[in-house]
Amino acid sequence: MKNKVFVFLVCAVLLLALPIFAQQFGQGWVRILALALLYVLLALGLNIVVGYAGLLDLGFVAFYAVGAYMYALLASPHLTENFEWIAGVFPQGLHTPVWLVIPLAAGLAATAGVLLGTPVLKLRGDYLAIVTLGFGEIIRVFLNNLEHPVNITNGPRGLDRIDSMNLFGFSFGRTLEIGNFSLPSVTLYYYLFLLLVVVSVVICHRLETSRIGRAWMAIREDEIAAKAMGINTRNMKLLAFGMGATFGGVSGSMFAAFQGFVSPESFSLMESIMIVAMVVLGGIGHLPGVILGAVMLAALPEVLRYVAGPLQQATGGRLDASILRQLLIASAMISIMLLRPRGLWPSPEHGKAAPGPVNPAG
Repeated sequence: MKNKVFVFLVCAVLLLALPIFAQQFGQGWVRILALALLYVLLALGLNIVVGYAGLLDLGFVAFYAVGAYMYALLASPHLTENFEWIAGVFPQGLHTPVWLVIPLAAGLAATAGVLLGTPVLKLRGDYLAIVTLGFGEIIRVFLNNLEHPVNITNGPRGLDRIDSMNLFGFSFGRTLEIGNFSLPSVTLYYYLFLLLVVVSVVICHRLETSRIGRAWMAIREDEIAAKAMGINTRNMKLLAFGMGATFGGVSGSMFAAFQGFVSPESFSLMESIMIVAMVVLGGIGHLPGVILGAVMLAALPEVLRYVAGPLQQATGGRLDASILRQLLIASAMISIMLLRPRGLWPSPEHGKAAPGPVNPAG
């Protein structure tokens, strides 16, 4: 127990000091760290659906988009500029407070999760994956086309001028001055995302060890047996979809505040595949593995930018840097799956006897 407390304290100190050290090399590195924490939030939400309940969801980015657009619409001048009655009610602009926007984003995403889960309750495996993939693409296409006849999402141009996160008068969009020491906006967002990740990990751990978590895992292992044991598989599946979508909605609202701009291109199918890859490569159903997979796959593409550039120069520019970077990412993922098929940090296998020596016949 003492060793665990010591490890947690060391990790806490390192995580708190990491952005201060990274900003010595430029704010771009702190931004990479902040985005990695956002992906950790997304991976934790998808882990509830895929890791705990065993429901393969390839449309998880749709809930991310719902949360982002909810925040963008309620914290930007877009609605007041396009709807006169809203401008009449809110002459100073529609700047909805954060404590109201984030619960709304989480609630809307959870509702979307339940709506997605209701018609697919009897689907599993590849069929469920195809339906959820289609749902994710439908949401993206809607966001891309809800510009006419009524301009709601501004179409492919996206929404800009989004308010930064503001909590009780404290703005995360401004540099914080503490004496001679200053914390840039991107560092403040890093600490906000870190706090959300810690809270999410605690929630996921409590869910995993609760009756609900055990019911999800029973459904994952054998749905027929779980139903025979009295588990309401219908409600448990809907709860998994809704709970996972809530994480996606909150992550989306954080993304919109952090970027200050959202567009449908940010929520493509590739994003969904990357989030699934984070969960699978890290270790399905194991919180430390999911976090490790999310951090690695979120940071790896950015780190490889510094590798692809010199390689492109070494070949006289014959190789495109972006294609080379994708090749390096794919090679790394294939290597991991070959060497660690259960993930980088898989969950321990409980209930299995240790292998013993085989006695020769005779």
